[in-house]
Amino acid sequence: MGDAALRLKSLVEQLLGTPLPVRIRAWDGSQAGPPEAPALVVRNRRAVRRLLWKPGELGLARAWVAGDLDIEGDLYTVLGLMSGLVWERGEDARSLTETLRDPGARAAVRGLVRLTGLPLPPAPPPEEIRRPGHLHTRRTDKRAISHHYDVGNDFYETVLGPSMVYSCAYWPRPDATLEEAQRDKLELVCRKLALTPGQRLLDVGCGWGSMAVHAAREHGVAVVGVTLSREQAAYARKRVADEGLTDLVEIRVQDYRDVTDGPYDAISSIGMAEHVGAEKYLEYARNLYRLLTPGGRLLNHQIARRPQRDEETYHVDAFIDAYVFPDGELAPVGTTVTQLERAGFEVRDVESIREHYALTLRRWVANLEADWRRAATLAGPGRARVWRLYMAASALAFEGNRIGVNQVLAVRTPESGAAGLPLRARTWN
Repeated sequence: MGDAALRLKSLVEQLLGTPLPVRIRAWDGSQAGPPEAPALVVRNRRAVRRLLWKPGELGLARAWVAGDLDIEGDLYTVLGLMSGLVWERGEDARSLTETLRDPGARAAVRGLVRLTGLPLPPAPPPEEIRRPGHLHTRRTDKRAISHHYDVGNDFYETVLGPSMVYSCAYWPRPDATLEEAQRDKLELVCRKLALTPGQRLLDVGCGWGSMAVHAAREHGVAVVGVTLSREQAAYARKRVADEGLTDLVEIRVQDYRDVTDGPYDAISSIGMAEHVGAEKYLEYARNLYRLLTPGGRLLNHQIARRPQRDEETYHVDAFIDAYVFPDGELAPVGTTVTQLERAGFEVRDVESIREHYALTLRRWVANLEADWRRAATLAGPGRARVWRLYMAASALAFEGNRIGVNQVLAVRTPESGAAGLPLRARTWN
């Protein structure tokens, strides 16, 4: 047995200036570190080369997606232990040249180069997508949505389960089923919107049609659902037909900016606004305001990040941007509320359900791991690894209060000032 693991552990600790909290198992079968600790498996020298050429989160992500790195033990434990050790400069993570400017790191880097070699940078995995130069045009939004959602409906069924809801569930108790919690979330949205038979609902970013079907079946409303994903639309239309709801539900492949057949009595936007982008958010809010009848309600369900002391230094997450949501931009909840009110809405309620998303993500990860072979066959091993890492890391981020998720209820209040909400709005009658 060789000594690559011991050398690698020593050099990485020298580079980081702190002990590694995990065990290292290297490509030559050697191991180093606490024997009881979970292991970071370095399958080949290419994994280290990726980190040398792209230090930080993006290099680690490329090695993980390509299968050059793996984890032996509990994924959540390793992610928690490693989260504070990766230097990160947003999407501009330090290059090898910048790293070598640090005198204290040069010896460690030279040792890593001797251990692994340093040819040309390894090509990124094919699952990586380049961030477009101009975000949130109709063309780039459609491309980004296709990258994320047109992975295959069978793959998403494996992860999401029968509910096919790809947003935070609303848990009555931690041991409830995922399907029960997703049903409760859809019902909560319907109650906040005060849906009644005969009303018109616009579901923006309708996904696989779960909200549209639930609202039509349980509340008798006429629903228009819009998505940019053709695979989602085909799946949603079949669900609508199978439920016998074609007279109430229409599913369109359409950009929300192109919806012109208002007014609607209510609008649901569940897990869609994260794709809109900071520069386009006011336009998004004004479009939805325009489509509502006076007195109509909007339920905006959206992930939020914590505000920075200096917002100008904020950068998108390098891994999420390259592999998951190439158009995704998170904003603090206060910014979202401000933009909705600038568009003319009166914000009447904000409910944080952060812990609910952590529970939801852990269930999705469990589904993926339980049927890993099928998921990897359907989407490809690299894409399945992307989803496993992204969902597990996101669960920890919600649990650690680094990100949150909020349901914002806003009203197009008429000139009379009568918003139409009960005096005790949280009863949602």
